[in-house]
Amino acid sequence: VQLVESGGGLVQPGGSLTLSCAASGFTFSPYSIMWYRQTKGKERELVAAITGSGVNRDYADSVKGRFTISRDNAKNTVYLQMDSLKIEDTAVYYCYAPFRALWGQGTQVTVSS
Repeated sequence: VQLVESGGGLVQPGGSLTLSCAASGFTFSPYSIMWYRQTKGKERELVAAITGSGVNRDYADSVKGRFTISRDNAKNTVYLQMDSLKIEDTAVYYCYAPFRALWGQGTQVTVSS
């Protein structure tokens, strides 16, 4: 039973990245999934959340209008499309399944010129 993030990397300011969170060992289709991020010395911050159906989505004010969370329940995968990236978006990004209290291992996103 695990969540595995991928898609992180180095990108210039204004660029885009798409993160993926793949679940294995369980089916997460009825349940909400969240993306968090964390930088050194700071608490983990909720970035986006999506309900099981994908109909309802919430975003932190800092990413609203730039990030889009989505899911493909047939693939047991949740995505985070990140556009217009800023230097302050640099962090390790984690996905989280609250119904299982399960975290992924994280993927590093670095926004730098």
